[in-house]
Amino acid sequence: MHKTTIKDVAKRSRVSLKTVSRVINNEPSVREKTRKRVLDAVAELNYHPDISARNLRSAKSYAIGLAYDNPNPYYIISMQSGVLSACRETGFGLQIHPCDAASPAIAEELRDLARRSRLAGLILAPPMSERTELIQFLSKNNIHFVRVISAAEDPRDGFACVYVDDRDAAYAITEHLIQLGHQRIGFLWGGRAHLSSFERYKGYQLALEHYGISADESLVLPGDYSFDDGFRGGRKLLSLERRPTAIFGSNDEIAAGAFAAAKSVGIDVPNDVSIAGFEDSAFSKQCWPALTTAKQQTEEIARYAAMRLISDLKPNTVERGAHVAENKGFSPQLIVRGSTARPPQSN
Repeated sequence: MHKTTIKDVAKRSRVSLKTVSRVINNEPSVREKTRKRVLDAVAELNYHPDISARNLRSAKSYAIGLAYDNPNPYYIISMQSGVLSACRETGFGLQIHPCDAASPAIAEELRDLARRSRLAGLILAPPMSERTELIQFLSKNNIHFVRVISAAEDPRDGFACVYVDDRDAAYAITEHLIQLGHQRIGFLWGGRAHLSSFERYKGYQLALEHYGISADESLVLPGDYSFDDGFRGGRKLLSLERRPTAIFGSNDEIAAGAFAAAKSVGIDVPNDVSIAGFEDSAFSKQCWPALTTAKQQTEEIARYAAMRLISDLKPNTVERGAHVAENKGFSPQLIVRGSTARPPQSN
């Protein structure tokens, strides 16, 4: 079967190969009447540009990379889906690059990745996105990037980003538990390499402070963004002589682990202990009752980051009026479900 080529499009639309290329690349120097004729031919012939071949022929790159290091598979799948959506819409290719953020050579690794694969730019997920020395290194080496970071407001540090207000959302979760009547609220940390862990802990602390509840260090345990750490942390909290009446896990995976810990020792959720998570991932719905959490629009966050990058690289590629040429903040929203209720003595 004959595969449609750019030559077929040029012949059908009665223009040169160069003009077809300009239209496909959304360059402005083409008359609207000509542009329409070419696009009609593209649609009629069902022509799809070969991105990899286009990269080889052109001095410009039409692919971007997504670099991440995160133990949460649901977070990564949502990130990939969001970036891929933007790439498909704009005709860019996507290269996924899992890596070790703790590697001493991570900055050089990302620079070499971009150069070796001829990537136009990178989307950086936490925690790489939150390392100042790495960001400065990539900038000095002329690597284009957009960061996804945890921050209560735009850092205005001169580097493109999409920021997530984890602090405010964590405050809302803790406030919800306090308003139900809980005074002893356990907190299970996520990985300390992630700023989101610190921001969520700050939100937890601020809510306790604003409601005049004394912090109890025995109720705060370290860990990582994993089910296993949630289970271990949950068991420790629930074995305390004065155990908490509520537990806030820094993400849904941690909270699901704490949920399993409660079930393993015959403690009922939410009648004996309330449990809340963060992110509204699949873990929040796999528990029964489902977890109270904060809905984080990970896919939309990733999509905006990709659109922001592509807009910076090729302004005419992104639809006019899309407003992606600036940093943008996202605020996770409280979702109340069956895993939280009034403490036992209040029932």
